[in-house]
Amino acid sequence: MDNNNNNNNNQNENEIQIENQIENQIENQNENEKFRKKNFSIFVENKSNPFEIKVHKSILSSRSPFFNEFLRAENDFHSIFLNQFNKKEMESILKYIYYGNISFENQENLLQLLEISIYFKLNLLKEIIQKKIPNSINYSNFFQFLFQNRNLNSNEIEIKCFELINQNFSQIQNNENLFNLTKEEIIKFIQFKQEKKEIFQFDFFQFLNNWIEKRNERLTREKEKDYEKERLFHSFFSLFDKDSISKQEYFDFFLSNSFLFNQPQRVVENQEKESEDKEKESEDKEKESEDKLETMVEKKDEEFEKIKLENENLKRELEKMKFMINGFELRKNFPQFSDSEIVQDIEYVKKLQEWINDNDFFSKMKKGFSAKRDGFDSQNWHKAVDGKGKTLVIIKTTDNFIFGGFTQVGFKNANGKIINDSNAFIFSLRNDKGDRKPQKFSIQKDEENYALFSHPNQGPRFGRGGINGPDIALNADLQPGYSNMGRSYNIPNGIKYRTKESESYLAGSFNSWVVDEVETYFI
Repeated sequence: MDNNNNNNNNQNENEIQIENQIENQIENQNENEKFRKKNFSIFVENKSNPFEIKVHKSILSSRSPFFNEFLRAENDFHSIFLNQFNKKEMESILKYIYYGNISFENQENLLQLLEISIYFKLNLLKEIIQKKIPNSINYSNFFQFLFQNRNLNSNEIEIKCFELINQNFSQIQNNENLFNLTKEEIIKFIQFKQEKKEIFQFDFFQFLNNWIEKRNERLTREKEKDYEKERLFHSFFSLFDKDSISKQEYFDFFLSNSFLFNQPQRVVENQEKESEDKEKESEDKEKESEDKLETMVEKKDEEFEKIKLENENLKRELEKMKFMINGFELRKNFPQFSDSEIVQDIEYVKKLQEWINDNDFFSKMKKGFSAKRDGFDSQNWHKAVDGKGKTLVIIKTTDNFIFGGFTQVGFKNANGKIINDSNAFIFSLRNDKGDRKPQKFSIQKDEENYALFSHPNQGPRFGRGGINGPDIALNADLQPGYSNMGRSYNIPNGIKYRTKESESYLAGSFNSWVVDEVETYFI
């Protein structure tokens, strides 16, 4: 009890210290600025009929790093459109910027306030909210907090969410959100349980099996599925200690049977079936005619299965041959992609050549950056790419979505630079969801000024930013990212902006996808 009281007192003291820092900042400002003429407008909510809030440039630039950077770069601007916020949110954050006051009465809006504080770079507010969040996480919202934490990397939030998953695992083992965990999050959860010296029950292994099956649903080749199963099996089960597994025979069976995860259950089922068969045999002796008929049916079934297996083997051989011919043709006619781990289909190459429509660039370009080769680091990416002019970026996720973007202007060595490119476009090469074909999406006419954004602590970004995220963006480690189709680039016909379908079009989801490889080409 004494330790808990001390922790609470320390937390309260930290919050008071942070709030005092805010008050000191405000007292140090010239308070007469509040009464100068309001010379800047913020427009929020509906883009076609926005709500206008009049404010002071001097106060915004002195108390918000976001507005300071924006107004310094665009000092002739007298307004900004932030239609991703509503009137209430904007007035709340402006009250904080002006006076250092904000209400935490509604605990449900903490995540929203945290996103806003990060967007406006209000670090003191961010710290206050992060200290309050763990006490707000409960059974009804922990998945939401866990997925949001992918951008925050808060150890306290992650531990609290893992505790709730652990406590309620038997009730949520078939919850769709559980299957949206990334491989890295599952590994952390396994390590979390082992640090607590807890025993893994068999339902957890069944969940891992189902998770791997769902992950591999998009793979079309059986050989590819088998390889992925085996690879994931070893990456997970190499983490387990024998003492942490409740049934030793299950563990031994997993080690000896590679990726046949459902087999332990089949062993039990087969034993029951053998017992039933013996009883049935004694009954069948009295029904000789029925036995003969069953034998005939079984023989026909065997013949059918044999023909079916031969056809499947032939189909695999044809696929293998087609893949080899495709690879030979690609290496021969397009040597610039000969060592690509992403572009291995000649039809993808032909589409890229058609969209870029610049034979001189296409024939001379080379792979100047590979994340697997050069490191998953945005600064390494910028060192290789900045100032190269025409640039092609291709991204592949662990779920085998392939997409990217092309710019005529290229990225620049700048600390937060918005780049105009009227010829930029983004594209989707592989999207197995709905069997979608490769497609190109041009920049919207009124968004050409926001075609690209360049910052050393961010990877490639196509489209305007904001709380809803750009069309394509990779974070500092080039691993997690955002995909929000329709922000600045044209959206596929029949799909509405800011819907689940638009957010999942390129990568399968808005931000719960993981990058497998990033390749960048330039001359």
